[in-house]
Amino acid sequence: MKGSRNERRLYRDLAWMWPIVSPPGRYVREAHAIRRLIRGRAPRATTLLHLGCGGGHLDMTLKRSFEVTGVDLSPAMLALAGRLNPEVAYRVGDMRSIRLGRTFDAVVIADSIAYMLTKRDLRAAFGTAFAHLAPGGVFLTYVERTPTTFRQNATTRAIASRGALEIVLIENQHDPDPADSTYESTFVYLIRTRGRLRVETDRHRLGLFPLPVWRRLLRTSGFRVTQFVGEPDRPGARGNATFVCVRPVKGQSGRR
Repeated sequence: MKGSRNERRLYRDLAWMWPIVSPPGRYVREAHAIRRLIRGRAPRATTLLHLGCGGGHLDMTLKRSFEVTGVDLSPAMLALAGRLNPEVAYRVGDMRSIRLGRTFDAVVIADSIAYMLTKRDLRAAFGTAFAHLAPGGVFLTYVERTPTTFRQNATTRAIASRGALEIVLIENQHDPDPADSTYESTFVYLIRTRGRLRVETDRHRLGLFPLPVWRRLLRTSGFRVTQFVGEPDRPGARGNATFVCVRPVKGQSGRR
């Protein structure tokens, strides 16, 4: 079984599978929900920075409403994003530290925020969002999983195909140390080309923080924070949350 000791191969040698196992059309509803939430706070927003943009699947829809700039650590993912969205400016960079020297009307960090493993990481990502927002600009991010909603050994399966290629993706979530702020997501890919099987494995470490930690770090980063129940395309999903945050204009306080 190749690659069993490698981590985050989905963002390196296995990136080619991403549009197959998670096609861009699957993100249209989420992107529309993100746009509505941003426009609810900033109706005239025209520029958007997408930190942790991955393969650009959200950008495929967001670019119809905003001038999008995308940042990601993975050159392999950005190559996919550039082919899908040639109109978008993409940059290799770390959401914790990159500085582009300009501001935007909106900043989005979608599920890639889960790769922040410590409170320091999370605060750094929020600091990057704040630094790139114009006064009155909107930062949107969301929480897919918290210690309350995490289920040990939760396992999902997805099947995808393209031509003679079929991929079965099995994902297992496991927390080896509930006392820390991380858990592991292990992927097993069963890849069949004209019936010939190849098996690849991959492992990702992800952050796991209570909602009060998110609120506190956002507020101490300077934002005015509004919390919604559920993710953008799953409003009302208990235990998860979407944060729509505003960088105050001069003279206003970001803390509430």
